[in-house]
Amino acid sequence: MIDPWQGRPADGQWRAISRRNARSVQSTVGWIFWDPGAVARFEARGLPGPLGYIASRGAPLAPAGPEALTAAFGTISSAGIALTFDLLQGDPAAFRAFWRLRDEAVDEGLRRHAPGIVDPLIEMGPALWSAVDRLPRLGRVLFGATVSMPRPHNPLLSGWHAVNAIREWRGDTHWALLASAGLTSSEASIVHNEWLGYPDDWLSTSRGHTVQEIDEGWDLLSRKGCAAQRRLLPPALRLRQRLEDLTDDLTALPWQLLGEDFSTVFAERLEPPCALLLARVDETAGPNYQPASRVRERHRSSGDAGDTTGAPPRPSTPLHPAE
Repeated sequence: MIDPWQGRPADGQWRAISRRNARSVQSTVGWIFWDPGAVARFEARGLPGPLGYIASRGAPLAPAGPEALTAAFGTISSAGIALTFDLLQGDPAAFRAFWRLRDEAVDEGLRRHAPGIVDPLIEMGPALWSAVDRLPRLGRVLFGATVSMPRPHNPLLSGWHAVNAIREWRGDTHWALLASAGLTSSEASIVHNEWLGYPDDWLSTSRGHTVQEIDEGWDLLSRKGCAAQRRLLPPALRLRQRLEDLTDDLTALPWQLLGEDFSTVFAERLEPPCALLLARVDETAGPNYQPASRVRERHRSSGDAGDTTGAPPRPSTPLHPAE
């Protein structure tokens, strides 16, 4: 792996705002992936819940085919994506039907499980869309496809989709950073799992990677000098922290466009209902799911003590984990 350091980081204030609001953005959207109301709708249409998730989220990019969606989804099982395309016969209209089913479940579920989020999303939606419309498209393929979809007339769904667009913009940015570090999909899941301190290969398994794919990921990391005996070495963990810091830096732009006051109000109004949505994930999936919504103590060296205000430390040389 190489260090993808580029340019100058956002100042500490904007990194902190970006990091804080990313958790609410993820919580606002992520709960729907395991929501029984969504799963029931997907199953009634002929797909099990995980494949319904792929179809509903991937609908904007479905016309480009399974390889494009695999690239955009980062660490989601390529076999699961291929199976979804097979079962829906690659029909973009079928994918859009799952997009609409998800909308139904989102509207119903938010009102039932986190009613405190309804008014904020309705009221802040127009401003959020204004920021979304000014975000750069370069390299953000899933984001670009997502914002090309028709915007709902329902004001609650409109606000939710604006948040979802910000989420996809951050996700595209994050995958670009991981790719620039030379990581494959399997390696990225392994590194993320170790950085979170999750049980052995839990994250890879939860995203549908096969035993063979996981073994290949560990082998690649070992041959790069990033891992030994199926454990990531400290310099690789430090790199993963730098990638996260740089993600926060490079995705501060939506909040800078919205302004500090708006960004603070967004945090204060969405965090309480988002806590309910995260509890919903705990109930429907489990406490390890949706790690981007959670505040966790992660693996860090003494030299990377989790400072969230300054620039991520820059190594003197490209990463050589065996040093």
